[in-house]
Amino acid sequence: MMKQVWKRRAVVGSVLLLVCVSVYLNWRYTDKAKESSKVLGESQLVSAQGSGTQSDTETTAAGDSDYFATARLNRKQARDNAIGLLDDAKADETADDATKNKASETLQVLASYTVAESQIESLVTAKGYTDCVAFMGDDGISVVVGDSDGLDATDVAKIKDIVVDETSYQVDQIKIMEAN
Repeated sequence: MMKQVWKRRAVVGSVLLLVCVSVYLNWRYTDKAKESSKVLGESQLVSAQGSGTQSDTETTAAGDSDYFATARLNRKQARDNAIGLLDDAKADETADDATKNKASETLQVLASYTVAESQIESLVTAKGYTDCVAFMGDDGISVVVGDSDGLDATDVAKIKDIVVDETSYQVDQIKIMEAN
């Protein structure tokens, strides 16, 4: 009996640890995006010299697409790891019903995050922005947008409208950042 209790605690502890790691990774990627994002009204030095083989715009676009591809890949890997652990917890024969129910609920939340993030990214790029990646969490959402012209207050309002329409987040729970 005591052995089963310890196994249950180990499964629940593992699931919680994975969820915490996923939240931490999301926070770290969002933090990196904040550090590298432009501030509205901030001046930027523009060089008159090109690289010779690629234009500065092409280099920036390649860097942006690398960022977005990497961010999506990292988000997917973290989610896949969390889903794997949750599936294991749900399939564990020694786990109690409460643990299995919590694992199922968490899987549903992660699935809804994945669908909503994809929908938001599609709608934002459909509005004419170069690229977009969204990171959803329990307490808010961060949206990193690539736009060669820069984001102004109107752009931020458009993106926030999309997020509010697609999620249950309030405006103060939405962070919009521009990728460099």
